[in-house]
Amino acid sequence: MPEFLPDVPAEAVIAALSRAPGGELASGKFDSPESSAALVANAFGRFLEAADLLPPLPGVPMGRPLQVEIEAEMRFPWRGGRHPWMDAAITTATTLVGVESKRYEPFRPGKATQFSEAYESRDWGESMARHDGMRRALISGERRFRHLDAVQLVKHAYGLRNQASRRGLGAVLVYLHAAPAQWANGKPVDPVQVRAHEAEIAAYAEAVRGDAVVLVPLRWADLLRQWAADPELLAHATALEARFLPGTLAR
Repeated sequence: MPEFLPDVPAEAVIAALSRAPGGELASGKFDSPESSAALVANAFGRFLEAADLLPPLPGVPMGRPLQVEIEAEMRFPWRGGRHPWMDAAITTATTLVGVESKRYEPFRPGKATQFSEAYESRDWGESMARHDGMRRALISGERRFRHLDAVQLVKHAYGLRNQASRRGLGAVLVYLHAAPAQWANGKPVDPVQVRAHEAEIAAYAEAVRGDAVVLVPLRWADLLRQWAADPELLAHATALEARFLPGTLAR
């Protein structure tokens, strides 16, 4: 069994991870020192059974959390095929918040550029026109991103919009990202790539601004600082920093 941080309900986290595709536990990927899944599971797993302890995420229009999930499926309005899985999902009285977390992934190769025909055949409505435009620009090659997985973000936005609409809620997609100074083995992460990633986030966010799904970029550093300022979450933030994001609170 993986070693979770204190106050993280291990059984609930393992149950959630076991339901999701990807085989994070069985494959051993979860135990990698560079695992983004382990970071998210420990960070938000703390609130699976204590949603009231989680404050609204900084800069996110959402209200007080009523429910927190990890590995939450956001199904499209069709059967079959693959559907998006958010790293975390937070439900409030007004909003469904999907969290997509990135740690080292933006600085590795291998971003997807494909959409199935089902995306084009579906009318997502005028409120998602900017995401439609982004999807078509990615397919044609008009828009290219080296570090940002824009295809994944568009798919997540569609799934999040569908599920939020079914529940009568607004939709927010949080892009929670790190700016690591070094890899787990101590090798430096190229700061030029970190800055390029930030620029791509800003460009994507501007391109889809105004659609029904609100994209909110959020740095792990800012989230940990918020939690560290809360006496009830200080120990949790400190433990997360020590294991996954060393030096974050000091920057």
